[in-house]
Amino acid sequence: MKLHVLTALTAVFAFTSLVQAEEGMWLYSNPPRQQLKEKYGFDASEPWLDHLMKSSVRFNSGGSGSFVSGDGLVITNHHVGADALQKFSTKENNYLRDGFYAKNAGEEIKCVDLELNVLQNIEDVTIRVNAAIPAGITGSEAALARRKIFAEIEKESLDKTGFRSDVVTLYQGGEYHLYRFKRYTDVRLVFAPEAQAAFYGGDPDNFEFPRYDLDVCFFRVYENDKAVQPVNYLKWSAAGAAEGELVFVSGHPGSTRRLLTIPELEYIRDIQIPFVENLLKRREVLLLSWSGRSQENARRAKEELFSLQNSRKVYDGRIAALQDPVFFGAKVAAEKTFKQQLAARPDSAAALAAYAKIAAAQKTLAGIVLRYRFLEGGAGLNAESFAIARELLRAGEERPKPNGERLKEYADAKRESFELDLFSDKPVYPDFETLTLADSLTSMVEQLGAEDPTIRAILNGQSPRARAADLINRTKVRDVALRKQLYEGGSAAVAQANDPMIELARLIDSEARELRKIAEAQDEIKQQAQAAISKVRFAIQGTSNYPDATFSLRLSYGTVKGYEENGAHVPATTAIAGLYARSAEQNDRPPFDLPPRWIAKKSALDLTVPFNFVSTNDIIGGNSGSPIVNRAAEFVGIIFDGNIQSLSEDYGYTDVQSRALSVHSAGILEALRKVYEVPNLVNELVKGKR
Repeated sequence: MKLHVLTALTAVFAFTSLVQAEEGMWLYSNPPRQQLKEKYGFDASEPWLDHLMKSSVRFNSGGSGSFVSGDGLVITNHHVGADALQKFSTKENNYLRDGFYAKNAGEEIKCVDLELNVLQNIEDVTIRVNAAIPAGITGSEAALARRKIFAEIEKESLDKTGFRSDVVTLYQGGEYHLYRFKRYTDVRLVFAPEAQAAFYGGDPDNFEFPRYDLDVCFFRVYENDKAVQPVNYLKWSAAGAAEGELVFVSGHPGSTRRLLTIPELEYIRDIQIPFVENLLKRREVLLLSWSGRSQENARRAKEELFSLQNSRKVYDGRIAALQDPVFFGAKVAAEKTFKQQLAARPDSAAALAAYAKIAAAQKTLAGIVLRYRFLEGGAGLNAESFAIARELLRAGEERPKPNGERLKEYADAKRESFELDLFSDKPVYPDFETLTLADSLTSMVEQLGAEDPTIRAILNGQSPRARAADLINRTKVRDVALRKQLYEGGSAAVAQANDPMIELARLIDSEARELRKIAEAQDEIKQQAQAAISKVRFAIQGTSNYPDATFSLRLSYGTVKGYEENGAHVPATTAIAGLYARSAEQNDRPPFDLPPRWIAKKSALDLTVPFNFVSTNDIIGGNSGSPIVNRAAEFVGIIFDGNIQSLSEDYGYTDVQSRALSVHSAGILEALRKVYEVPNLVNELVKGKR
């Protein structure tokens, strides 16, 4: 009960933006200088911040990383790199399962469609964005105006600087910042351990601690066929993090919902999460069964299955928090208290009215959510072939429009990244596609009803399984050359292709677009309402706070610190010896079996070397692969997980038991030296150059 009370109090503080303890996913343009100076005597200087910012890397596949040498070497998690590993693995060379090491540059493997982004600068464009939205308009009209100004700013910045340029919405619409990134698309694999070493303990140990994972993967970034020479990279600390030490995480947290209103949280608790959980668990069972039929099936499904299992645990933790009457009751009390503050101020009428607008918009969204998720959100047509077909169809229709009037993913500033993905020659397996499409069509029929007119049209007189097989067998969109031809030919070429998957996308496109228009209109209403609330919050508390996570670069600080669980102290750090003890206590049964090379090299290892550790840093999904650094901005570890207690942090931070999990820099070096025997890689890390 003590934990619940403390967690609930933290939720109150988080909602009212009174930052507690070591809470915060801070903007680099608004770092927590005062807190760091007062509590730790640390000066987060501009040069220190700029160096760390430009050493940090965002993976377009979802995740974070960092430069760790002056020869373009980047480290991230194995599970962040898994998407790339899966795409160039084959039945004969299963790099995801078996690992990989390039002894020299000639052996490095180029990734299929991986894009890395490095933030260069940030510009506040709030005034310009707000000025472009005429007073008094809302809904679809305002959403279109906002889309136009975003596209205008991004295209103008791209043309001027050559950098990828994204307008990022912060504080739910309270501010808008333009983020400019150096973009890299020639990325090559250098080293990956076996999946069993990277994800030791598998699903049972996921989100648990103590842990013993070597969840790392190294890539090298090239430009003009030469390894880049970054000025900013993180020097490797051989000693690594020590208990009680101040440490920082620089990464790209995906999303948090700490500033949402109660109707929004109720929608997430009662509608969104139950739908997503059912979908995840359904697909997990499907892929487990299919994987059990052959080793090749298991290889093809492995990365997606891991993602499903990981997400399932995340959502289990999130809904547990929202279903906790103490936790949720504190959120309700916090909103009530804040409304009372607003009522006492003469400038708060718009903010108070905003709550009712958000509630009404959320009710409208609840009315369309099922059809939206199946027809526009991808829940009902789960196949890469369908995604490609829809992109081709919409590209043909959107590209002739003025830049600002297109769907946002077809804007000029996003074209290079869009085309990189569309023309990827990643493997797409027809048997796997048939499996997933058939299951998602079955789910659609179950949820929308067999007599629904759209369902009847989609199935075209066939069963879900037969329809899926027919579509996958007859479509030609998996041919990259054809995709390029259709894309360049525009809507006329797409129509003349007479491809069944494209025609299926066309069949549902009108309704899907209308559902998207409704959803975007309601999101615009909520965004304007949240902006009104943020305006008064800024007036009361100032802007010395952090916004919810948006997959934009953030800085968090904390300390290496253990915690209490079930009446026992959990130490902050595990040692390599613990890996062997964990295997022994589980009789070396999967997923606690040791990779053969770890068994063979046990006697060579210093078993006292730290392996994994926990800290109080505020993180969330998307931070995977983030570097964790010391005061000198030296690499002391890499974030790879949070413990089970951290899963409520989507809605509120606490440092009572919640911890970020990292692989220790000393443990990484020990494994590279003595288990994998890769001296060239070790020397590059230690010296900072090849």
